[in-house]
Amino acid sequence: MNFSELGRVIEALGKDRGIEKDIVIKAVEQAFLVTARKKYGIQGEYETRYNETDDDIEIYQYKNVVDDVRDSILEISLGDAKELDEEVEIGDQLGIRIENPNFTRVDVQTARQIIFQKVRDAEREKLFADYKHREGELVTGIARRYERGNIIVGLGNADAILPRREIIPGESFDPNDRIQAYLSEVVMTNRGPEIRLSRTSPLFLVKLFEIEVPEIQDGTIEIKSAAREPGHRAKIAVVSVDKDIDPVGACVGMKGSRVQNVVNELQGEKIDIVKWSDDVEMFARSALAPAEITNIMADHEDKSMDVVVEEDQLSLAIGRRGQNVRLGAMLSGYRINIISKTKLQEKINAAVGTLIQIPVVTDTKAQVLVQHGIMAIGDLVALEPADLAEILEVDENEAKEMITQTTDMIEKGEIDLSGEEGEELVAASAVPAYTGILDKSAEGRDPEDEQNKFSEAERRLREELAAFKIK
Repeated sequence: MNFSELGRVIEALGKDRGIEKDIVIKAVEQAFLVTARKKYGIQGEYETRYNETDDDIEIYQYKNVVDDVRDSILEISLGDAKELDEEVEIGDQLGIRIENPNFTRVDVQTARQIIFQKVRDAEREKLFADYKHREGELVTGIARRYERGNIIVGLGNADAILPRREIIPGESFDPNDRIQAYLSEVVMTNRGPEIRLSRTSPLFLVKLFEIEVPEIQDGTIEIKSAAREPGHRAKIAVVSVDKDIDPVGACVGMKGSRVQNVVNELQGEKIDIVKWSDDVEMFARSALAPAEITNIMADHEDKSMDVVVEEDQLSLAIGRRGQNVRLGAMLSGYRINIISKTKLQEKINAAVGTLIQIPVVTDTKAQVLVQHGIMAIGDLVALEPADLAEILEVDENEAKEMITQTTDMIEKGEIDLSGEEGEELVAASAVPAYTGILDKSAEGRDPEDEQNKFSEAERRLREELAAFKIK
């Protein structure tokens, strides 16, 4: 079967779609293979080959050589087979070229549709491969149109999507506007590859600094972490491998030129640049700037820290609507609890006042108990005698008697437990994943679990603050 100018069509398809010629040839062969099966019987076995020399599609039908032919599509008699190949024997399979397939116009149209479908599939796979390895890069394109709030961005040989949720709040683009974005993901969908962009990702911020700061590009300065509330405020933590280079100053640039370029791209988003440190407590102080921190206690296993601040620093540490503490949590990777020093002192005083209701507990002993996290009478009676003896440095029998006596007084109603719960100490709390200020009554949390965590935080605070002679 000879198709005039078939080779030229194959060549043109490959160049126009940017696809290798071999892929187009394979699509042509597969298309006529499907057409042959429809015309000569789908149960048959066929093969198609493109003969580049003759610019021709060759179609072969394979049949089994038998004595008695029962299915002419699958079988051929030995006599007929001998006419084609004298050396053939019973049981062999013979490939017979179909010289004049007599394809109708409908057959050719079907083949053409299959060819273009195969080429489109190959084009999609190539496009996917071209952009998949570019995930994590900055790309620049032209705004084409809006689709259901999403922006379609032309990247030259492909269109990408900038979802509505990935657009910085308050910004808008008109058709033909230039858009710079972070290529966050490339996924294959039923409609082909989907290239997804983001302007709200913290990694977009990181990539912008990589462009503006040569020291980041050459590895002298490294961005260790980044956190954003898009359109409002962001924080990045940087460190220098060269002690003679100030990482913060390098990122800010002469008269703030470098950071200002990033701010302009982010629609005026305020950016705090802080110095990263291996010391979690020291780094947390930087991450929560500009607030002045009185004390920090970190639980590295639980990835949480309790931050004590003076009353006049409380609102600064929390930030507007909890923004500062949320960004600090995201930047450090730790859950951060902001605690007022005044409230803490009131809680400690109340705890001492409660504990001295026990006749054998002096003010000094109450102070020691509080330093070890024993904030209530209920905490004391729950202790093992050996643990209480170790805390108060007394005989174990004496400790056991103290627990027994206290329990008896509770049962007789001789001790007032009405103030055991006390006030909440945590003024604001934030976790690394953005959730806003935590609410203990929020749906999905177990209040008892929250209280246990809170008590543990108190205990650590007491122990550490005692070392600073804070009663």
